[in-house]
Amino acid sequence: MTATDVLPRVVIVGRPNVGKSSLFNRVLGERRAIVEDEPGTTRDRLEADVEWLDRRFRLIDTGGYETNEQNVYAPLIMGQVQQAIDTAAVIIFVVDARDGLTASDYDMAEVVRRAQKPTILVANKADNEARELAGIAEASALGFGEPLPVSALHDVNVRTMLDMVVALLPDIPLVPESDRTRVAIIGRPNVGKSMLVNAILGQERVIVSDVAGTTRDAIDTEIDTPEGSFVLIDTAGVRRPGKLGTGVERHSVLRTTRAVERCDVAVLVVDGTEGVTAQDTHIAGIAVENAKGLVIAVNKIDLWDDPAERKAWAERQMRSRIRFVPWALYTFISALERRGLSELLQLVQAAREARRRRIPTPELNAVLARAIREHVPPLVHNRRFKLFYATQAGIDPPTFVLFVNDPELVHFSYRRYLERAIREAADFEGTAIKLVFRARSGDDSRS
Repeated sequence: MTATDVLPRVVIVGRPNVGKSSLFNRVLGERRAIVEDEPGTTRDRLEADVEWLDRRFRLIDTGGYETNEQNVYAPLIMGQVQQAIDTAAVIIFVVDARDGLTASDYDMAEVVRRAQKPTILVANKADNEARELAGIAEASALGFGEPLPVSALHDVNVRTMLDMVVALLPDIPLVPESDRTRVAIIGRPNVGKSMLVNAILGQERVIVSDVAGTTRDAIDTEIDTPEGSFVLIDTAGVRRPGKLGTGVERHSVLRTTRAVERCDVAVLVVDGTEGVTAQDTHIAGIAVENAKGLVIAVNKIDLWDDPAERKAWAERQMRSRIRFVPWALYTFISALERRGLSELLQLVQAAREARRRRIPTPELNAVLARAIREHVPPLVHNRRFKLFYATQAGIDPPTFVLFVNDPELVHFSYRRYLERAIREAADFEGTAIKLVFRARSGDDSRS
């Protein structure tokens, strides 16, 4: 567990277009000590670790909350907002001082009230005295006390808001970050995961059995090696969704997913006698979805009758069947004979180092500008996306925020093209990277 895992969470909520993301970006701009900037799996959430008055907390920007049946994303966004509120230590409830209250504001107020969490009511866009007075008067009707007039755009009262946040934060002792690389050993049942852990450890730390699915829980083991210091997380084998049982086996799949969520690098163990299966690609997808490092270990090479031919066959399979992760590193091992373990751990460390790599902002913008000149963005609904500037907002994984005219204009194929350009500029082999497209100004949750 790292310090980030136990930081109190401060959640920004409100209906669409009240300036939540502008406020989020203003806070990040005020604090240079950003530890991490990690977009969530949904389109409407961005998170960052920030520091104020010697206190650290995790700031969450949520999507616009609205009960609009015509918006197909509304139920998903509402669910994500509710989840964020459930885990919040402090809630920043944002309303629009300029446009006044709407039905969605009152709906949001009821959700926040039910949560019974410390709440700061912020009247954003209070750009002049008249708006400030009008916004305060109307927003007071929500029942959260006197609102704090704020202008995220003009940096009015943002520091005061942060002072109020810090005053409401609970006292949570931080767990020091570990320099050990957290490695989740994942794969189908009976491919040799537990045997691989035992081979690395050099002792029977985990029960090894020929019975598929012997390991039911994730077991963490610390180890120091010439290649580096690691925490090995052995996990249960993941079956195809259609073959999942109930009870213990289903819980073991959940634990495997959680192990991936808290690791730095996932090692996908593949049975070298069977080759890459559809289930292997599914499991690789779990690591990709969680933006982790990925190393593929082709095991059981001791059973190959023609090593050179079988190695070429396995490489062809990986290029064709796991082509959606061309950045993954791979190697060939025999857990039984303890062959290839040093190279495997070296690749794990290489993937971990890639996750910590940064590109200076000027270099990043030069790379993207050159890529856009060489391949002009396609038209989308007779409009073309325009990049204003970009910055690397965080590491673990490397996360890049690109401020553009309209995130909806970025076609998925062009997103992949820009990702390749960034990867070619710096060595990010072995790790997923994230590209987050944000509107340059205003509240936009389409990243």
